[in-house]
Amino acid sequence: MGFIEFQPANCKNCYKCIRYCAVKAISFQNEQARVIDNECILCGRCTMVCPQNAKQIKSDLETVQTAVQNHQKLIASLAPSYAAAFQGVSFAVLSNALKRLGFAQVEETAIGATEVSRQYEQLMQEGKMENILSTCCPSIIALVEKHYPELTQYLAPVASPSTVHARMIHAIYGNRAKVVFIGPCFAKKLETGKRGDLFAVLTLAELQQWMKEAGIELLKSDEKAAEIQQTKSRLYPVPGGIVSTLDVRARKRYRCLSVDGLDRCMQTLEAMRTHRMKGYFIEMSACTGSCLGGPGMEGLGLPLVLAREEVVERARKRMEGPAPLTENAKVDALAEYHAKPIKRKQPTEAQIQLILEKLGKRKEQDCLNCGTCGYSTCREKAIAVFQGKADLFMCLPYMREKAESMSNLILEHTPNGIVLLNDKGCILEANAAAKALFLDMADELKGVHIESLLNEVPYKQVQQSGRPLLEQTTATEDQKHIVEQSVVPLPNGDCLLLLKDITEEERKRHELELLRGETVETAQRVIEKQMRVAQEIASLLGETTGETKMALTKLKQSILREPRQ
Repeated sequence: MGFIEFQPANCKNCYKCIRYCAVKAISFQNEQARVIDNECILCGRCTMVCPQNAKQIKSDLETVQTAVQNHQKLIASLAPSYAAAFQGVSFAVLSNALKRLGFAQVEETAIGATEVSRQYEQLMQEGKMENILSTCCPSIIALVEKHYPELTQYLAPVASPSTVHARMIHAIYGNRAKVVFIGPCFAKKLETGKRGDLFAVLTLAELQQWMKEAGIELLKSDEKAAEIQQTKSRLYPVPGGIVSTLDVRARKRYRCLSVDGLDRCMQTLEAMRTHRMKGYFIEMSACTGSCLGGPGMEGLGLPLVLAREEVVERARKRMEGPAPLTENAKVDALAEYHAKPIKRKQPTEAQIQLILEKLGKRKEQDCLNCGTCGYSTCREKAIAVFQGKADLFMCLPYMREKAESMSNLILEHTPNGIVLLNDKGCILEANAAAKALFLDMADELKGVHIESLLNEVPYKQVQQSGRPLLEQTTATEDQKHIVEQSVVPLPNGDCLLLLKDITEEERKRHELELLRGETVETAQRVIEKQMRVAQEIASLLGETTGETKMALTKLKQSILREPRQ
């Protein structure tokens, strides 16, 4: 079951989640990041660093609210980190607020932590384990089981404080009681459903949200609130807090260390894997700053140093009142942990080299190991590609080189001139076509003012208006070329000048115009000649007609004249 929800539309291919995922439990295919559930340790780092908020932990808030509406018996197990989330608010006041939300009872998770410390002390007194890793952090347990399975033997066979406390609650209030853990940790969700110990997990931020929506103010105290007697176990969420609760005499066989932050934890586990550590008890927390640096604390606005001060101060205080009924409950605090090795096919050296070659990395110096793709080295990225976790083209240097290569190819082979001008009209860059156009006027175009090459370039007008001027005709200074120019403004005040050599077109157009003129002139001469011929013919016809008329008239008269007797 996956605990992290994705919003596909929000993923912008920044690879930040992969970069921050210590175990690389994120695959990236088809421009979409996805969590690999069987590799994920639910540390929550990917949700914290995602700039688009594309990843969110599934919330149990609605489940808890539904249980309240159904009048189920909910008991809150409140982590000691509450002191940092609700500064200056006593346990009794917070207990009252939670009961107003619908909880039947409120207790501190530190009750379970006290029993966990006893179990650790017993393990160290027995001295049977070569090294002992604390098992309070679910992310560390998942890290060891999945990614360092051979070190599972070093996990203390003890349940976490929240689980032990849940068992104590069930021992006193019965199995019908549903325990809701409230704290800074997402990974506690991994404990829900196991043996029915935890019903749900809420973060302190979710609790604040719920209280705000319900309009609950932190003013009144719970008169029946029962605070823990052993307040030292409230130190569990601070770095070194677990070690500080252990009896010095009980731990004399082991050197006790506190390690927080996944990077340092993994370095320590690597040292154990190579047998460089022996006789250590290690308090290990996945989050930097231990539980106080947990993802459930994000957005609460309190620096880690001040958060620690709040928790330490709370550990020193205890209000007068009865002890919780669960504090002396006898339960089974043990747990079993099993290796869950991740089985992924590993590529051969030849296969790795083939993938690297596809990315243009044929030599060692081609492997920049820049980490932009999210992987520490190009080799690690190639292995991820082979395993189907990464896209081949997630490599920024490769994609940039490819894009620049394509751009250069287009620029160098386009028949039109392309010139980049600065805000003063001087040439910054020019492609081959532009260089050929101005070859007779300048050997080197960089730094040359464009108006020394072209008769008129309205770059100032374009800069002022911010609008492009398209397809204007001008000529080169040497009058050898006629060009059609388009000037496009760029955001930084520069201009892009696009030049199309239309000299041949203009020559042909001029020749065509001359031909048209000659044709019209010839036609006019023919028309005039035809008119003259027509007029001459008409004149001749007129004379002939007159003579004929006179002759016929005379003939008629002679015929009609009477003969003399």
